[in-house]
Amino acid sequence: MALALLLAAILGLLLVKSVLLQLRNPSSPPCIGSWIPWFGAAFQFGKAPLEFIEQARSKYGPIFTIFALGKRFTFVTDEEGAEVFFTSKDLNFEQAVQQAVQNAVSVPAEAFYQNHGNLYTMMKGKMGPSNLHLFTDTLCKELHEHMGHLGTKGTDDLNDLVRHVMYPAVVNTLFGKGVCPTSQSEIKEFEEHFQKYDEDFEYASQMPECFLRNWSKSKKWLLKLFEKVVLDAEKTNPSETTSKTLLQHLLDNLQGRHLAPKYGLLMLWASQANAVPIAFWTLVFVLSCPSIYKKIMEDLASVFGKAGRDKIEVSGDDLKKLSFIKWCTLEAIRLRSPGAITKRVVNPIKIQNFTIPAGDMLMLSPYWLHRNPKYFPDPEVFKPFLPTGSLERGKFREECFLGQLCGIRRREASMSRKVVCYHGNPVVYCAVPIQI
Repeated sequence: MALALLLAAILGLLLVKSVLLQLRNPSSPPCIGSWIPWFGAAFQFGKAPLEFIEQARSKYGPIFTIFALGKRFTFVTDEEGAEVFFTSKDLNFEQAVQQAVQNAVSVPAEAFYQNHGNLYTMMKGKMGPSNLHLFTDTLCKELHEHMGHLGTKGTDDLNDLVRHVMYPAVVNTLFGKGVCPTSQSEIKEFEEHFQKYDEDFEYASQMPECFLRNWSKSKKWLLKLFEKVVLDAEKTNPSETTSKTLLQHLLDNLQGRHLAPKYGLLMLWASQANAVPIAFWTLVFVLSCPSIYKKIMEDLASVFGKAGRDKIEVSGDDLKKLSFIKWCTLEAIRLRSPGAITKRVVNPIKIQNFTIPAGDMLMLSPYWLHRNPKYFPDPEVFKPFLPTGSLERGKFREECFLGQLCGIRRREASMSRKVVCYHGNPVVYCAVPIQI
């Protein structure tokens, strides 16, 4: 009887809280919820998030709120909302992602706030355009080695092929050769756990771990592995800065030695979540368009000569000569942008005639913003280059590199997950992979 009363009291409190959170202030945007306590509209939204956003925008207008999993997510889908999202000082990125990081890798809030600014600055500096040439030689050697295992003939799923080649190349470059499992004999169990961890990352970042037992099992396995990875990195950590791996730089800047395996796992996830889908979708679009593929092959031949058996060394200067590949990558990211990126409202903000209350998650949908026909004629068509004078996709490409790093990775309703950032200008949306 006592247990029944306790459960009834808990359910009652949840119901009251859910109702209060869903009640709309006259100046607040329309709120989409349900009669189910705490879960709200999570089921409908989670089933097809991109379609849900578009349907809600058509029904309620450019600004609306979704109540789900005990939180209020307010979406802005017009230019004015985008400008506020990127410029308002009443929004906070760290507060928006802290709980997700805690759920995903068990970094508590206090430690996250203590480390985030310093680690972000370090990562941004080490992986910035001016330092990318430091990784080029190692990355080329790794790609040559692992692509050599593929042979010259055969068929495979393109997504699996990209993942199998890029995983060891990226890991050995950022973490150091042999630190993470990359050999064929070691990699199978690791891949199974990492793939499970990656597939359910977004759900696990928002839900209690007890609801995702298989994901939780893989997370614990990976964290145990990273205890050894960190020990190996510490033993071989050189004194001179130029010889350090990115993982060793992270360890040098991290406050709290016990957090090292958790941040190591987070860094691994971020590197794979960015690099693999971007490469996959760029290849999909390029291979699906014979004229674009022909143009790229001509550009490669003009820089490196005709394809042969010799290994090709790629320098930063070589990459500057291959600008069309850059445009193809940016256009692929435009078409496969994340469904939503988020910041937390720390002080009430006004957008149009609505007041967004403190505590809401303010959400921007790059996927739909990148399909605005006002700025992107034929928005569903892959057009990496248009001659100067035909709306300003060319201008978009040039200006996008001025973008500030401000995006986070979110699951798309389609196959791909990426990180993108955007220029502060509400018209120019930049698509550039970043690290968190």
